[in-house]
Amino acid sequence: MTRPIDAEENAYFVRLGPHCYSPTEHAGGTWREDELHLAPVAGLVVHEMERWRQAHLDPAMRFSRFSFELLGQIPRGTIEMHTEVVRPGRTIELIETTMTIGRVIIRGRAWLLSTEDTSAVAGSPFDPLPDPETQPDFRMSDIWPGGFIASLRGKRVGPVEPGRGCAWLTTDVELVTGEPVSPLASFCALVDAANGIAIRQKPTDWMYPNVEWTVHLFTQPQGRWVGLDTRVSFGPDGLGLTSSVLHDLGGPVGMLQQSLTVRPLHT
Repeated sequence: MTRPIDAEENAYFVRLGPHCYSPTEHAGGTWREDELHLAPVAGLVVHEMERWRQAHLDPAMRFSRFSFELLGQIPRGTIEMHTEVVRPGRTIELIETTMTIGRVIIRGRAWLLSTEDTSAVAGSPFDPLPDPETQPDFRMSDIWPGGFIASLRGKRVGPVEPGRGCAWLTTDVELVTGEPVSPLASFCALVDAANGIAIRQKPTDWMYPNVEWTVHLFTQPQGRWVGLDTRVSFGPDGLGLTSSVLHDLGGPVGMLQQSLTVRPLHT
């Protein structure tokens, strides 16, 4: 059973055991009232992966890619996790974490790579976003429902067009009650909101949830702000794609891709 939620609980999840968690109302989804939002759930999976890495792998290994496959709606219920090595190695590792809520709901995989000093050749062609504190306020909850969206604070960057937008997002809500969480897990707990900042069609007329997301990183994000430079494309036969350049306050850090299923809400 899901733990009864204290109205004052300022976290997305409460730990119930070594690999077991209960969601709070802050983790609520947007498309249905009885589901969880993928964003904080993904952050929780990354948190679990990091805890596993610290216990089993060289701490110098860095996460370079995360991929999350959704095997169904994410229901509100007790979450259990299991992590194992898929591809062992000295300099390259692939791990998989499965998330179960009654049945397996998410399979998350992550590549970890050994570190080298490449500061002499470091760089990116992506321009940094302006400082969020210089940008106007932006509330996703004006457009989108759900506990997770209501927990966000945003800053809009530049003009908005159908399928094109930039924004900074942050939150004061903890990922797990009373538990230290890395900047990486906190960062990944917000990136799935990208699908909602560059709206191509009104969510009251069209449904376009993502069935997966994939993050590629070329540096480890820091801080509490997530910058999203986002483009949303719909094809003519029900397929869609959300693509985002990801930023922290220091500049671009990687990219996010989300495959969408596009459907009319009213026929």
